Amino acid sequence: MENVERILGEFATPNNVVTHEFKCGKLLGAVIVNPDLSDASVPRAVIYALENCAQKLDSLDDFDRYALLEYDIKISSNVQDCINKLLNGDMLLCVEGDARYAVINARSYTTRAIMEPPTETVMRGPREGFIEDLKTNLSLLERRLKTPDLAIDRMEIGRRTKTNVAVCYLNSVAAPQVVQKIKSRLKKIDIDGIVDSHYLVPYLEEKPYSVFTQTGISEKPDVVAAKLLEGRVALVVDGSPMVLTVPFVLIEEFQSGEDYYQRAPYSTFVRILRYLGLILATLLPALYVAMQNFHYTLIPVRFMITLMTAIKGLPLSPLAETLFVLLLFEIIREASVRMPRAVGMAMSIVGALVLGETAVNAGIISSPAVMITALSSIALFTVPNLIGPMSILRLAFTLIGGLCGLFGLILAVLFALHYVCSLNAYDSPYLAPFAPLVYSDFKDAIERGPLTTMKKRPKSIPNQNPTRQI
Repeated sequence: MENVERILGEFATPNNVVTHEFKCGKLLGAVIVNPDLSDASVPRAVIYALENCAQKLDSLDDFDRYALLEYDIKISSNVQDCINKLLNGDMLLCVEGDARYAVINARSYTTRAIMEPPTETVMRGPREGFIEDLKTNLSLLERRLKTPDLAIDRMEIGRRTKTNVAVCYLNSVAAPQVVQKIKSRLKKIDIDGIVDSHYLVPYLEEKPYSVFTQTGISEKPDVVAAKLLEGRVALVVDGSPMVLTVPFVLIEEFQSGEDYYQRAPYSTFVRILRYLGLILATLLPALYVAMQNFHYTLIPVRFMITLMTAIKGLPLSPLAETLFVLLLFEIIREASVRMPRAVGMAMSIVGALVLGETAVNAGIISSPAVMITALSSIALFTVPNLIGPMSILRLAFTLIGGLCGLFGLILAVLFALHYVCSLNAYDSPYLAPFAPLVYSDFKDAIERGPLTTMKKRPKSIPNQNPTRQI
């Protein structure tokens, strides 16, 4: 049959798809289906319904009218579009003498069960997480935002993968210029394939080479729904459990979904710990090296005596010693993450305890350097999403502190702050509400105020409806 040969001719291996011929009255037809992506019962049911139809069928249009009423059928003459549907799991139905195809939904493939995401575990609150299926992920959002105002614009990105991407936003809340800018950037993407949502990040960010992340990422539907209610736009990619949100500001890294499910004073206390932990993690090794090399008079006498006893006879300078321990901890962390879970845990214990203790006893490194680095690394885990950027800054600050002292370190910190303040994506200053000062947004910055006081949406995020109740 010519229609079947036209479809099979587009495949490098035609045996990837299966064809079944049938006869319905005087019409000779065939169904084309991908058995790996489709429900095997649908082709059998369709063929049975057509071959046993009491009504006389004269054309492809009659199938939808008389024989296949329970199926969602769309007639198309675009061969490439039909092939894309076939690759998504739909079934094609054609008859001899008609160049058109009937597309029938027969998609059925295994998906992962909905469970708590490993990257955003909570003690209280919803435990549902996104999975790798676009339809399921959109249903999780629609269950939480039961409003016709929820807009979902679908598009395909990738020449070969034809990945489905859904742009989700609240039509009366999100700023139109932000939505339009995101859509235009997505339409300009010309790439072979989109395997994960992270492939979109460089195309969405203003400065893709920056150390700092400028796109929000979440695996929890409740977190994404809350961000949509504030005026952000969510990008859901088929095949990825990670949902992107833009615009994005830095304080989002210090906020957790669990903050809003606990008492406000405790949530505020935890947020202060996160800010202090990040500052401690980034600057502690640099301050340790700078004081040892240039400003030892600032170190208390008792601590100085203990320090001098610990570093006596070491072959490495304070800077080389600290950099060595930092790199050692980074290698151990990377190895523990890449190894299987059981082996990774043993790797962390062996690397951190046995290797560190052996190096100290061998006189290669000092115990204060191990303690400073361990304290810095533990503090860094208070904000998991900033581990990558802050690890790079920690190494840079340590190097500058060891070479230029405290004054060079202060200049480096000021330069980093100036750079962060200069980031501005989608009319959202990256360091808002601190720079520029947006006093109304301080209720959800360091302090987590009661929900009854948050009657306005954040001014740091562009939106067209500042009041939450409207």
